[in-house]
Amino acid sequence: MTLVLLDHPNLAQSRINAALAAAARDLPGVTLHDLHAEYPDRNLDVPREQRLVEEHSLIVFQFPFHWYSVPSLLKQWMDEVLLKGWAYEGATPLLTGKTLQVVTSTGGVEEAYREGGFHRFPMSVLLAPLENTAHRVGMEFAPPLVLHDVRGVTDAELAEHVERYRDVLASSQACLTA
Repeated sequence: MTLVLLDHPNLAQSRINAALAAAARDLPGVTLHDLHAEYPDRNLDVPREQRLVEEHSLIVFQFPFHWYSVPSLLKQWMDEVLLKGWAYEGATPLLTGKTLQVVTSTGGVEEAYREGGFHRFPMSVLLAPLENTAHRVGMEFAPPLVLHDVRGVTDAELAEHVERYRDVLASSQACLTA
């Protein structure tokens, strides 16, 4: 089972994340969880969120890359849900056996996200805090799925990316049921 934690501050105005969410919505074994729709007041139901994580093996963070990080509601989710005693206990990670998959989009072109590029660092470095979070709580970190240059992406390129996303979700379901 896959839990997609979607954080987009204005999904109705989104081209990329709306298309990705639509692609995930109808897949068997996938729970699409739009944090803004669920928590417009930003008051998270932490026990419910923890139950959702417990019920799923693959946790997907789907979001537009904001200022080299996740958007604020997903950060709040991480701060409030991944608690000591539930996600880890001292040095012991407690979510072993689960996988974190990052699916994100950037406004910049791919070449801008490289050593010495406009953003100075490759995405692997910029996403390292999420990889380390996964490690800290015992989760595997799947290779991120990144779509660059969202303003310049063609409809055909978006369709290919949506298909890659569906393939990632479907293949994870196949692995989980095998």
